[in-house]
Amino acid sequence: MPAARHDTPLAALLADRIRRRGPVTFAEYMRECLYHPLHGYYSRAESRRFADYYTSVDVHPVFGRLLARQFAEMWECLEKPSPFLLVEAGAGVGRLAEHIMAWTETRRPDFHSSLRYVAVERSNARRKQLCDRLAKQIAAGSCESASEIPARIPAGCLFWNELLDAFPVHRVVMQAGAMSEVYVNLRDEAFAEELLPLSTCAITEYFAAQGIALVEGQSAEAGLEVCDWIREVGRRLERGFVLTIDYGHEASELYNELHMRGTLLVYDNHCAGEDFYAAPGEQDLTAHVNFTAIEQWGRRSGLERVGNVSQAEFLMALGKGNDFADLYEAGQSETERLRARLLLKTLIFPEGMGERFRVLIQQKGVSRTGLTGLAGI
Repeated sequence: MPAARHDTPLAALLADRIRRRGPVTFAEYMRECLYHPLHGYYSRAESRRFADYYTSVDVHPVFGRLLARQFAEMWECLEKPSPFLLVEAGAGVGRLAEHIMAWTETRRPDFHSSLRYVAVERSNARRKQLCDRLAKQIAAGSCESASEIPARIPAGCLFWNELLDAFPVHRVVMQAGAMSEVYVNLRDEAFAEELLPLSTCAITEYFAAQGIALVEGQSAEAGLEVCDWIREVGRRLERGFVLTIDYGHEASELYNELHMRGTLLVYDNHCAGEDFYAAPGEQDLTAHVNFTAIEQWGRRSGLERVGNVSQAEFLMALGKGNDFADLYEAGQSETERLRARLLLKTLIFPEGMGERFRVLIQQKGVSRTGLTGLAGI
């Protein structure tokens, strides 16, 4: 792996920590790279994100509008509680929240009047941008900004779009019939990987619980923090739904022979690579989501699977009922409407985001589900 450039503020801090305390697990390294309060990739104000990646939210507002349709139906399944807490974790600067609330206000005012949107964002800088964007909704009392998910959600839905792939992961390698963990150390003043004994027995339990046996020479990621997260989410939700949108696989596919090197990647300027140490704090690090683990650890706090479909299936099911009328703005020209249809293809076609992303819905304490977004299963 190429030697690291110690030319970022975070690289210098991490190197100093390793000199003083010894090597750190890759999970700790990744956590600092992404979420260090001052120098983490996701802790800074959103200014250069589109240079590295974009999400479904950025393609067209129809993504948020169709999600809003599904949330309104969830509200109905719960017999229209008021308030209905809609909690978005990893809300960023509030772009998706803006799209969802604009639709509910104009198209489903009955739902909107019961809705309390909680936009959760850990970054102080991005939370300020969010508050500026949603100032009208916050002033009206229909939305609030928070740094953590509410301690108690009596009735509602928690959801996130492309959040769990950015949770820190432990990296392991199977060698000589035993599992070792990847640590980050210094060698000649550059970051270097070192294989050491597992930092926690939870890693062994993680693979055993899913019936996964790594083969000789295989590298893999263990998403322990995602497991802790979904279990805590289930504990805080009393009645309602959890909706996850992300790219990933079931465990049997995630750890098969096609992923012998694992799934961890670094994204920089829309290019994917494996130089995880080139510019700590200035590159995005992601790993594929393990949907099996989300289901298994969710069940430990009462969350039950409702369905798991591709993003294409989910959006098509929600949009076909009114011929995707949510695509269009009033008074648009035919050229503008054509452009909107082309953007929709990015969200639903297999070569775009349609098959790459999955939608998992879990529920707790819901007697009637029958969700339109899952109608294809």
